[in-house]
Amino acid sequence: MDIRELTARLDAILNPSAYKDYAPNGLQVQGARDVKRIATGVTASLALIEEAAAWGADALLVHHGWFWRGEDARITGMRYGRIRRLIESGMHLIAYHLPLDDNAELGNNVLLGKALGLAADRRFGEFGLSAALKAPVGVEQLSETLEALLKRKPLVLGRTDRAISRIGWCTGAAQDMLEEAAAAGCDAFISGEVSERTFHEACELGITYFGCGHHATERFGIRALGQWLAAETGLEVRFIDIENPV
Repeated sequence: MDIRELTARLDAILNPSAYKDYAPNGLQVQGARDVKRIATGVTASLALIEEAAAWGADALLVHHGWFWRGEDARITGMRYGRIRRLIESGMHLIAYHLPLDDNAELGNNVLLGKALGLAADRRFGEFGLSAALKAPVGVEQLSETLEALLKRKPLVLGRTDRAISRIGWCTGAAQDMLEEAAAAGCDAFISGEVSERTFHEACELGITYFGCGHHATERFGIRALGQWLAAETGLEVRFIDIENPV
């Protein structure tokens, strides 16, 4: 498949023009050939590039690509190493950030909710979702559920002595949405990362925060996007999970 047709199909379902993002969405680096095999992964690290190239991928499709706003634009050091290896491999690099977080069908947020058995009934902030539970759950019970799903023990901050009736969530680095989650009536908020200030905010807001890992909470969308692409186009797609404890 021609790379222009491939990116047009992805743009059609993800609608990147609707978002003011921190990096370019779509084709970030042009490769050298038509696409038969696509490797998908969370972040375009050197390790992912190497594994995708070893598999024989023609394109690399990721959630976290390159050329982030505000970073040094010079191609030196680590950045040079990544770009050089990608170009040597002949692979295209395609990335979708916020459009893949927010997509109603294939997005990280909606798929994390579904994996937890949550049907979102409210939005808050820019991308936050929340759902009322049919029956309240304890903090320890929700922590165990998250650990079983994401294969890592979440960091639990703030109030731990309550029954949780409404859960809010937003994948990735959404820890600063805690105040918005509390204002939206959430007893608990689930996201990926944690900052020093998060502990104090959770305690003062009286909300329970579950920091589950940026990588762990954002595997859902890119894997689902690859599965959708394989079904729609017949291309060979493989999800490559480069483990990341953060």
